[in-house]
Amino acid sequence: MEAAYISALAALAGTAIGGLTSFATSWTIQRAQTRAQRVANERDKREALFGKFVDEAAKLYADALQNKREDAAALMIGIYGLTSRIRLISSARVVQSAEAVTQIIMDAYLSPNMTLQELRDTWVERHIDPLRDFSEACREELQTFGKF
Repeated sequence: MEAAYISALAALAGTAIGGLTSFATSWTIQRAQTRAQRVANERDKREALFGKFVDEAAKLYADALQNKREDAAALMIGIYGLTSRIRLISSARVVQSAEAVTQIIMDAYLSPNMTLQELRDTWVERHIDPLRDFSEACREELQTFGKF
């Protein structure tokens, strides 16, 4: 009878080990998939926020170069809000770049209006792009999430 007990225990142990292995594998795969989904969601959230900031900043900068407004602060509320949202979730470099863009826009509102020729000279000949540093900082941050 001892042989029967040993065979039965071996079968039970094998079944238990097989079940535990199957459970551990499923659990590990599920954790990896959940983590990958969280990372992808975070990347998408940041990408959308950065895109909103770029859209708003470009619109305001173009307006600031051509129009001197007394109500510039009221126009800047949206970009200040986006900058604060960026501050909540992004790296220091992205935040500093966003703040620099916001300052450039405010300075442009306070500067005299530019003619079309002056705009061309500024953008083409001097290669001035106020959003370049911000875009590069965002790309670096998104690369940490496996994008690009």
